[in-house]
Amino acid sequence: MPAAWDDLLQGEELAYLTTQAPREPRLQPLPAGLHPELVEALSRQGVAQLYAHQAEAFAAVRAGGNLIVTTGTASGKTLAFNLPVLDSLATDPKNRALYLYPMKALAQDQSRALSELAVPRIRTAIYDGDTPAEQRPQIRKGANLILTNPDMLHIGVLPRHDLWADVLHNLRYVVIDEAHVYRGVFGSHVANVLRRLRRLARIYGADPQFIFASATIANPGELAHSLLGDAAVVVGDDAAPRAERTIALWNPELLDVELGLRASSLGDAARLLAAFVDRDLRTICFAKSRKAAELVHRMAADRVDSKTAKRLAPYRAGYTPQQRRDIERRLVEGELLGVSCTDALELGIDIGLLDCAISVGFPGTIASLRQQWGRAGRRGHGLAVMVASEDALDQYFMREPEMLLGRRVEAAILDHANPRVLDGHVAAAAFEAPIDDDDRATLGDEALERAPLIPELQHTRRGWVWAGKDYPAARTSLRSSTPDAFTVIDATTGSLLGIVERERAYSTVHTGAVYLHLGEQWLVRELDLLARHAIVEPFSGDWYTQVKKETSTDIEEPLRVERRLGLTLTFGRVSVTEQVVAYQRKSIRDQSTIDTVPLDLPVTTFDTEAVWYVPSARHLDGLEAMPTLLSSLHAAEHSMIALLPLWAMCDRWDIGGLSTNLHQDTGEPTVFIYDGHPGGVGIAERGFDQFEGWVADTVRMLEGCPCERGCPSCVQSPKCGNLNEWLDKAGALTLLGRMSKSR
Repeated sequence: MPAAWDDLLQGEELAYLTTQAPREPRLQPLPAGLHPELVEALSRQGVAQLYAHQAEAFAAVRAGGNLIVTTGTASGKTLAFNLPVLDSLATDPKNRALYLYPMKALAQDQSRALSELAVPRIRTAIYDGDTPAEQRPQIRKGANLILTNPDMLHIGVLPRHDLWADVLHNLRYVVIDEAHVYRGVFGSHVANVLRRLRRLARIYGADPQFIFASATIANPGELAHSLLGDAAVVVGDDAAPRAERTIALWNPELLDVELGLRASSLGDAARLLAAFVDRDLRTICFAKSRKAAELVHRMAADRVDSKTAKRLAPYRAGYTPQQRRDIERRLVEGELLGVSCTDALELGIDIGLLDCAISVGFPGTIASLRQQWGRAGRRGHGLAVMVASEDALDQYFMREPEMLLGRRVEAAILDHANPRVLDGHVAAAAFEAPIDDDDRATLGDEALERAPLIPELQHTRRGWVWAGKDYPAARTSLRSSTPDAFTVIDATTGSLLGIVERERAYSTVHTGAVYLHLGEQWLVRELDLLARHAIVEPFSGDWYTQVKKETSTDIEEPLRVERRLGLTLTFGRVSVTEQVVAYQRKSIRDQSTIDTVPLDLPVTTFDTEAVWYVPSARHLDGLEAMPTLLSSLHAAEHSMIALLPLWAMCDRWDIGGLSTNLHQDTGEPTVFIYDGHPGGVGIAERGFDQFEGWVADTVRMLEGCPCERGCPSCVQSPKCGNLNEWLDKAGALTLLGRMSKSR
């Protein structure tokens, strides 16, 4: 029987079409001995059996130890962690559980779901920055299931643990939902917060079990261990049913081969959204920015009749919980047919049964794409579409669909021992209780090694204690690896929008920059170097900015040196020196340069981790002359940076690079690719470990791109400090192709 969308998925734009077969559930009975009132509550919700992975998770928690559940979207992960926790609290209401969510909206969704389940003696409360002060003592005293976030735990709970003595003494479970979000700098900080929590719980006589829930990732056990410092059982065999799903890869019309210029991905997404809702198909469309989501909404509304247009809505950050609930209710009840939203909200949407999901551009990780596509087909046969942008990864997937659909998901990488991250938490831990040798079991050996190097710590008979006068946790932002970060302030309200590390501030929030935050565009009105803040205002223009900067690297310490692909490959520590000297305003429509504006900003230097390689004479045969040599190395660097996110869960903006025809430390032509965060968070080392596959992917991408000299879909980068000058696609392909064959 033909699907309702079959005749819409035709034409040159359709790059690939396939169908995933449906999957039947594997069920098991409810566990024996489950608390009768919990069984009754589940029965009211229509739950009489469990998926096999839910039963496996329950048994693992009952057996003791920690757990990570990593299964697909809509596979019942919430019940997998709720069941053992609710059973324990219903049996002994004095037990306590702490649930951590990366977004307040998710905590609100969970609180609502627990209230609807209505298990007797479960007293649920949200404790975050919005919780009124007068309610907080009662929550600490009376609630036995507290929902919060890592920031509140870091700033508001652990430093005031004396107020939380009863909670910590009776703490049995800590649930960390959406654990795959905790990667990079944020994840490295959260890993230290969890170690501090484990330590304080032990001081108060408790040894809680930690239960992680994650989207499907390549390294769930490693992620749980990295976050906690302790082993966790992995439950990853998804037993939930899956409806039949059609997958379409849609590539907008190519308008200019050499420039890589294509028709608007937003326009094509709006056309598909309008066509789907015209056929009464409930559809969600994910875009990368608020402006993009609203453009898709507006263009789709213009394509349908006025009655249907009223059944479309944008769904974005900034809505109140009541507005979010209203949109979700209207979708669930069928009153709304189409919603466009930003990627930033993919975690927090509780929208029930949908037919189609459209992703405008690759969202950065395969795990995120699968989460978005997992929204489709809740009522039966579903459709998932990715509409490609001109980005190199998007175009690579259009030409190599199996590299997207058949690929294992990425690994979530973090490094809790990065000294720039760790030191603030060692100081906070010393404020919470003296640090001694017994704390190696929770804080880790690295914390004890760093303690003597932190000026405000003083060694006493009780251990290392905080000798400062302020509040050390307040110094450390969980989203920055440097204490001297810049704050970003909304000029219209005076509110804090975000934090940018000093080393990145000059590139991203210089005066005149277009700054993107949670899918919204802002224009930087002023960067105050002394006050360390950027004043921004809402922006709706049709141009973006790109900086020109001068960069150099110095090798500080090689840590791993191997002979790989016929050359010397090194992973180690480097120092990166950068100076932003100008920026260009560029048209969103065709990437043409509007003007170039000089800047006078300080030089910055930061230490980080890098992978670097020195091609052999054989690799460079015929490429030795300048400028071919430099242009080939530069293009190879860009194209490899574009594809590193395939191997590590990161964004290309998390990665930096430098290529030179003669490096002062190696004395040879050298390509460096480094972590863009001070201290490094493991991204470069992941590239070192996966070097052969990484190079092979890059060769395939370059070979498949139809342009001759290089375009945004292969070697040009939106963040190039040299404004994409000196790039030789053919030379890069020759170099990397020879490397790939040198196994």
